[in-house]
Amino acid sequence: MSVSTHVLDAVAGRPAAGIAVRLFAGDSQLGEGVTDDDGRCRLTEAATAAGPHRLVFATGAWFEARGTRAFWPEVTLTFAVSEPAVHHHVPLLLSPFAYSTYRGS
Repeated sequence: MSVSTHVLDAVAGRPAAGIAVRLFAGDSQLGEGVTDDDGRCRLTEAATAAGPHRLVFATGAWFEARGTRAFWPEVTLTFAVSEPAVHHHVPLLLSPFAYSTYRGS
């Protein structure tokens, strides 16, 4: 299973580059990275087991670096892996006081 994300700054209408992201399964960290200039980050190419996984986005530091007051010091998205061989893409649409997500492809 591979896991990737794409973060979009919903206020500016452009990719959110420079956000640190970590991937966990239970207490084990499986990967980490930083969103690129297009707001994308691939966290792992390695196979992992079925079960709950978490993406943790360091949004507070990202907003602070831009001089933006925000409500979210971090955003944690928990998702279920039922088919470990399938790619999982978990996008994040982000603003200082709201966020949304969906299962991407």
